[in-house]
Amino acid sequence: MTPQKNRQYILVLPSIFTTGNLFCGFFAIINSFSHQFENASFAIFFAGVFDVLDGRVARITKSQSKFGIEYDSIADVVSFGLAPAVMTYVWVLEPFGRLGWAGAFFFCACGALRLARFNTISEEVPKSYFVGLPIPAAANMVAASFLAYKELQFPWVEEIMLGILFFLGSLMVSTIRFRSVKDFDLRHPRSFIYLVAVVLVFVAFAWKYEVALAAVIGGYVLWGPLRELLSRVKRSQNSKKMIAEEKL
Repeated sequence: MTPQKNRQYILVLPSIFTTGNLFCGFFAIINSFSHQFENASFAIFFAGVFDVLDGRVARITKSQSKFGIEYDSIADVVSFGLAPAVMTYVWVLEPFGRLGWAGAFFFCACGALRLARFNTISEEVPKSYFVGLPIPAAANMVAASFLAYKELQFPWVEEIMLGILFFLGSLMVSTIRFRSVKDFDLRHPRSFIYLVAVVLVFVAFAWKYEVALAAVIGGYVLWGPLRELLSRVKRSQNSKKMIAEEKL
């Protein structure tokens, strides 16, 4: 195999996983129309797995390309923007009429905007955090919400899901920082605490994985705005303290 053909082969590798991501998104949409929402939810989760793998493979094989970035973004819009929006609309939002599809479209559009902004500023932002909620996390929250509802049958699910879509959409286009796990240091002294937390998560998954999944993803989603709020409160207190010290 010539070097040029070998290079073309390597470039195809990450695109295969991106195509798997796109297929899962398409599969989720088809199953949503058939009211197979559990299948659609798991398809969205598997799309997330493919989304992680295509990036890892591209970095390992050093085959990142502009084509791959654009293709990945298109697949993400389908799998993490359109698929969860369609699933939620068919599942619980159709009775709301125009408000229902407006909520679904808001989620999908915010996801597309989030991806466009990410592609624009990704080189300028540290790898330790994301600006705005990552669209895979938002999509997984929607999918996990269905699995939790299937297990718990909580009331007011229509109103809750409509609110969740608007909330997640707003977080995606916000400037709130969300922690990335790309540079997570397992050698840190606090890693033992994290290990204990992981053990507790496994126990929760063994008990009721549907509820545990929603709780873990929901915790990640809520921690971003909560951390931002705490940070602002701390800065405000420090500012007042400095003003008080200057007056003395």
